[in-house]
Amino acid sequence: MSKLNVDQKTVKDLFQDKRADFLIPDYQRPYAWGETECQTLWDDIFNFAIPDDGRTEFDSNSEYFLGPIVTFKNKEKMEVIDGQQRLTTFMLLLRAFYAKFGHMQDKASISTRHNIEKCLWKTDEFGEPDMTELKIDSEVATDNDKEEFLDILRTGIVKKDQKSRYAQNYLFFQKCIDSFLGNFPTYFAYLPTRIMNNCILLPIEAESQDTALRIFSTLNDRGKPLSDADIFKAQFYKFYSNKGEKDTFIKKWKSLEELCEKIFHPVTGTPMDELFTRYMYYVRAKMGIKSSTTEALRKFYEKNDYALLKKSDTFTDLIMLADFWEDVSNQDADHFSSRVLRRLFVLNYAPNGMWTYFVSVYFMHNKDENGLLEDDAFYEFLNKITGFIWTYAVIHPGVNALRTPVYAEMVNIVNDLPVTFADFKFELSDIKNIFSTFGFNNSRPITKSMLAWWTFENEKQELLSLETVFEIEHIYARNRQDKEKSLKNIRNIEALGNKVLLEKRINIRAADYRFIDKIKYYQGFTNSRKQQKEGTKNLELLNFAATETDFTETDIENRTTRILSAYLAYLKKYTLIKS
Repeated sequence: MSKLNVDQKTVKDLFQDKRADFLIPDYQRPYAWGETECQTLWDDIFNFAIPDDGRTEFDSNSEYFLGPIVTFKNKEKMEVIDGQQRLTTFMLLLRAFYAKFGHMQDKASISTRHNIEKCLWKTDEFGEPDMTELKIDSEVATDNDKEEFLDILRTGIVKKDQKSRYAQNYLFFQKCIDSFLGNFPTYFAYLPTRIMNNCILLPIEAESQDTALRIFSTLNDRGKPLSDADIFKAQFYKFYSNKGEKDTFIKKWKSLEELCEKIFHPVTGTPMDELFTRYMYYVRAKMGIKSSTTEALRKFYEKNDYALLKKSDTFTDLIMLADFWEDVSNQDADHFSSRVLRRLFVLNYAPNGMWTYFVSVYFMHNKDENGLLEDDAFYEFLNKITGFIWTYAVIHPGVNALRTPVYAEMVNIVNDLPVTFADFKFELSDIKNIFSTFGFNNSRPITKSMLAWWTFENEKQELLSLETVFEIEHIYARNRQDKEKSLKNIRNIEALGNKVLLEKRINIRAADYRFIDKIKYYQGFTNSRKQQKEGTKNLELLNFAATETDFTETDIENRTTRILSAYLAYLKKYTLIKS
């Protein structure tokens, strides 16, 4: 069991401790506090230290809790995992007070100034501050302003060209202190003294970075916890710094981070974590790993002292992979044929996210020097994995079951073997039985998956935008059945043959109408205010609207049969059914 050193301390006790040598590590995010947070901090500590504007006597035994500071001992440094923002801000606040006390010679001011000195600077064996050695340092890889922070602490001066958050917050505190001195001159020495003596921090010192990060994740329910990608960034930063390419790396990392935030929207983790996850499956495949047990992301990358992140090819690969997924997200017709873009649209409605890992492995292994894929082979691959994933989701619900066949095929890909799912092909009779009785309810992701697939079985269907939100439309409305009760088999309401993808903006308006009333919404119309309401892009619905006046139970049953028959033919075409 990991040992923890937890001991409640005043600001003075913590900052003046001989061991106090704080390091904001390279994987931390840049300093983010602005004037709002600083104003809140100032108001809180002022109201605590000078109660009722000085009209109420201060209780010297009272305490104001500021929160935890989570660190771990990294050589001689106290590497800060949690508390970076408040620790940095308090250093700026104390430095602003120190600058104001510089020319005051009364006993209280001299004593307060000496106490602040010992909080900001390291001391020699006689307890005298060494003004060249600050008690805090910052190595944040993507913070271009960190030198301003350290310069302000050393000099107490903000230069005209310094516009960072550090500079702005320091100037803010100077204004607060000036105002305080003007309004409460007799209390001036009391405020910083009470901050140092009565404001409490909870330093938690862990034995290792891993333990400190776990503690941080448990404690922190407000700010963003450090992501796995933040840890990986630090390793890259060290690697490229040693190569003399630090600035180039920082610029590329920022661009990559911005790109990932635009194209990835994971349910858990950060967008950058998602990129590292997709790349992990490629590396796993190259290592020949078929096991259905997947390691946590950081556990995978930290092997052999983060050896994978100390290779030049890794960062280059990540950028190429992100660029590929940007092309997918943008439906880039310069990089993909129309038929491939249509398959990718369908896959975006997959019942789970496994396809993204599968396609990432395929891309990384088969891309040419320009990051492009051979169209015929990629089209074949996309069709095959669509049929397999869709069918597996019905027969074996849950993404975990899909790991075994997919991981094996990932390994085949990197070994230049065709994707066949040879050991997992489906029995035709099983598919017929299961699909004929399966409840394609709207709550099941596979329902929208099947409808997306069916939409593009019509070769004339134009490519639909990934940005458009599609809902499941009941062609024969549920509300109609409630009123007319004309369906003999109530299950037909939820049959695939009664469902279709429809733009959400239209689905809302067309929800409770008879088919004859829905037609104008499908086709588009001009309202009473002469506003044009655009119709659907779904060609099947447009064809229905142009040729039919009603949609009956017989139509539902016939359409269900057509969909399932076409789907079985699709599985046969891509050799996913046992012969």
